[in-house]
Amino acid sequence: MSAQVVEAIFEAFRSNGAAAYLGEPVTLREHMLQTAVAAEVDGADDVMVAAALLHDVGHLLHGGDADAAEHGIDTGHEEVGFQFLERHFPPEVVEPVRLHVAAKRYLCAVEPSYVDELSPASILSLELQGGPMSPPEIAEFEQNPHYHAACRLRRWDDIGKDPDAPVPGLEHFRRVLDAVVLRDR
Repeated sequence: MSAQVVEAIFEAFRSNGAAAYLGEPVTLREHMLQTAVAAEVDGADDVMVAAALLHDVGHLLHGGDADAAEHGIDTGHEEVGFQFLERHFPPEVVEPVRLHVAAKRYLCAVEPSYVDELSPASILSLELQGGPMSPPEIAEFEQNPHYHAACRLRRWDDIGKDPDAPVPGLEHFRRVLDAVVLRDR
C-alpha cells in the first residue's frame, strides 16, 4: 500500500502539476518542487522535505479552478491535502501541511514586515483565508506542537515561486517519500 500511495502522489503531480499556480509565474509542480528544494537547502530532515513537497497536494486533488482566489473562493487546499495524507504519513509530515495556511496568517500577525515578503497572489489568498491572526488565534496556534514546523514550511513555500529556479525531477524525492510514508497497517 505504501508504494501505491507514493505512486498515486506522483500521478497527481504528472496529471495536474502542469496547471498554473494560482497567479504565480510557476506551475503547481514547479512550486512544490522548489519548496522541497528550499527545505533541502535549509538542511531539513526527510520529514520536513516531504512536508514541503506535499504542502500543496490539495491543489492537485481538489479539482477546483486554478484561479479560484481571483473569484473570491478559498479552496481549502490545506484541508484537502491533509485529509488525503493523514492516512499515509505521520503527523510530523501532515500537520505542517494542514497548518501552512494558518502559519501565513500567524507570521503576518507576529511579524508585520512578513506581509512585504508575500507575492501579490499570496496577499490575495491571505484575505480569503482570514487575514492576519487575532491575538486569541495567535495564542491558540502557538499551542499546537507543530506550529514551528508549519512556520518553517511557510517560509520555504514563499521561496518556491521563481520561474527561473532549476529544480530536480519529481523522482529525486521518491526516496524521501518512501522513507517517511507509513508502512502498511
